[in-house]
Amino acid sequence: MLIALLTDIHANREAFDVCRAEARRLGAEKFVYLGDLVGYGADPSYIVDCVAQDCAHGAVSLMGNHDLAAVEGPGDYMNSAACKAIEWTAGKLDAAQSAFLAAMPFTATTRNGASVETLYVHGDASAPERFIYVIGAEVAERSLNATSAQVTFCGHVHRPQLYHMAPGKPPAPFTPTANLPTPLARSRRWLSVLGAVGQPRDGNPLAAFALYDDARGALNTIRVPYDIDKAAQKILAAGLPEFLAERLYEGR
Repeated sequence: MLIALLTDIHANREAFDVCRAEARRLGAEKFVYLGDLVGYGADPSYIVDCVAQDCAHGAVSLMGNHDLAAVEGPGDYMNSAACKAIEWTAGKLDAAQSAFLAAMPFTATTRNGASVETLYVHGDASAPERFIYVIGAEVAERSLNATSAQVTFCGHVHRPQLYHMAPGKPPAPFTPTANLPTPLARSRRWLSVLGAVGQPRDGNPLAAFALYDDARGALNTIRVPYDIDKAAQKILAAGLPEFLAERLYEGR
């Protein structure tokens, strides 16, 4: 099955629509959303409604820290811009949309016909509800050791990174090449930190999502252009912090 993996959409309708449409054009058979549907951007209601509609047809959507904050209030770890965006977001969501976010699970697993188990989570798999950033080999190893799944996918970091771990060895990192499939050898275990749909932070402003062929064991990170001007203007028109609009142009 060809699985589309979208994370850190952050209420960016323009980026989301382009990524979702491109995934379908490329033949995606299932969608998995790995958290942070909302926060930062100006279209939270639209994104939640679209994802809820996809979930009614078999998609999976996981809890991200911004999703949780939108229904429970911002945490102490959030900076002022994030807090302002969350408070604004909470006021835009209706009861059904808030209920959908509140009901999202922290993890999900799938198993293909060859019995290869895949885990999906927003942050570090060793503590899904704490939303720890998977940055560096030490955290990646802890995350890999917390699950028996051969392949783990997470988001939260907003920068694509791939770790592979052979038996008895520490994980080794590398950055996947965009739009070029990477084979995930069955002899190793893998952890893929996915790039962000709605707010890339790797210096590349193009929206990012991934396609995972679980039968072939191949992962492809896709980068696509979108209308940044429109997304940024919506943020400014909503009265959200200017920084949230400016960063879209720089991918930071």
